Amino acid sequence: MPESAPWTATRDAYDGIAEHYAAFAAERFLADPLDQAMLPALAALIEAAGGGPVADVGCGPGHLTAHLDSLGARAFGLDLSPAMVALARRTHPGLHFAVAAMDRLPLEDASLSGLLAHYSIIHTPPRGLPAVLAEFHRALAPQALLLLSFQAHDRPGRLAEPFDHKVAPAHRYSPDEVARLLGRIGIDEVARLVVAAGEDPVRGFPQAHLLARRRAHAVA
Repeated sequence: MPESAPWTATRDAYDGIAEHYAAFAAERFLADPLDQAMLPALAALIEAAGGGPVADVGCGPGHLTAHLDSLGARAFGLDLSPAMVALARRTHPGLHFAVAAMDRLPLEDASLSGLLAHYSIIHTPPRGLPAVLAEFHRALAPQALLLLSFQAHDRPGRLAEPFDHKVAPAHRYSPDEVARLLGRIGIDEVARLVVAAGEDPVRGFPQAHLLARRRAHAVA
């Protein structure tokens, strides 16, 4: 992402808590079957389509990159935070990790069979989300899969709501509005899982997991 003040602050904030975040994130993920539920579907659909590389964008300490690898995906991780990437490389030495901005992925056009953004778009301001999704579209091959996970809200017609994330400024997004943005650029929803607000013990937010596929042909 651009080196503007908000993105620099987000990067620096995660650099400062990398070790603590790694323990928290992995433990919480492993304890939550609903958070894990869509990942086997992503891996299976990619394998059924012939396989290929899968980017975990905003990979943090690499626990989901490793989980995708365990599911048979050819996964690698990208993250804005150099400290997170260094930690991921130490923890998972058999996998590839690199520092990268979400809206400037160091990837060739149409080079991915899949892309996971697991709670990483939440630090994207609403005005910047279309550019991030367009970059995901650029990197995905035709008919490749995209899985977005994020804190959600259900206010009709409103894309985003800010919330008090403990690390960096964040927004929760409307699954319907995110699906509309994806559809406009040629990525169509396949399925979604929305976890009820009451299942979130921290803030009481719904959690959305939106699975989508890039169209075989470009948007006219």
